[in-house]
Amino acid sequence: MKYSRILLKLSGESLAGEKGYGIDEVRLNDYARQIKEAAQMGVQIAIVIGGGNIFRGLSGSQKGFDRVKGDQMGMLATVINSLALSSALTAIGQKNRVYTGNPFFTTDTASALRGIEIEADAMFKGTRVDGVYTADPEKDPSATKFDTISFDEVYDRGLRVMDLTATTMCKQNNLPIVVFDMDTYGNLKKVLSGDNIGTLVHV
Repeated sequence: MKYSRILLKLSGESLAGEKGYGIDEVRLNDYARQIKEAAQMGVQIAIVIGGGNIFRGLSGSQKGFDRVKGDQMGMLATVINSLALSSALTAIGQKNRVYTGNPFFTTDTASALRGIEIEADAMFKGTRVDGVYTADPEKDPSATKFDTISFDEVYDRGLRVMDLTATTMCKQNNLPIVVFDMDTYGNLKKVLSGDNIGTLVHV
């Protein structure tokens, strides 16, 4: 499939790279270069990046903690990552602009919402895992990878591709999801070129 406009969902945890926390400058710059390469292919790219490398969020059920405040803290972490990525993109001559989000929405849901809003051809979820598996491959060595899988099968198998709200929005609005390993340099260009290196989730 030829992609002309995509929503790229990036993991905040992946941005921590080898450090395991905060922002790894090497990983940040790798992401920026891959994004510029994709833009040079003529692809329009909207990006939503998580903040889990800085703040994982606190459940509203935790005693004495306000859910909205927790979500706002998470959004600040997301904005920090967005500004860092924006700076890295600007440094290599790639034009970009930063926007912000809303409480009660995960970055998965924000990605689905923005992807639908901009009429993206697909959402590309760049993670440290190279696709969707029957189980967590980091915990279960017998897990097998899907090349393609339907949204219905994701539901039936209870797979955690994204949160339920985001997955439902993508299904209802026929926005396919491509899950791939963004941490391996060059993979974004490969998957946009049609190489079979991730998993396509479709209606």
